[in-house]
Amino acid sequence: MTSSTQLSVQQIVEDGQLPAAQKIKRLLQLESDARALQRAASESPMNDDDGWEDDLRQIRLELDKLGWDKPEKGAASL
Repeated sequence: MTSSTQLSVQQIVEDGQLPAAQKIKRLLQLESDARALQRAASESPMNDDDGWEDDLRQIRLELDKLGWDKPEKGAASL
């Protein structure tokens, strides 16, 4: 089953009108949303396999393909 996040990632990546910088910006927003949902799901007593990890992996893969450099972790990014 394809998640709505995976469909959104595909739409962003395949949009020929968007420059790479805009694609990266939108993918980073999707990543932030997916992480928030993953955190919320982890607090549920029925958290078996919510699929958020797959969504995050797909987003990160596409960011890598676009040449995005992950910022170094610092004290502010805990």
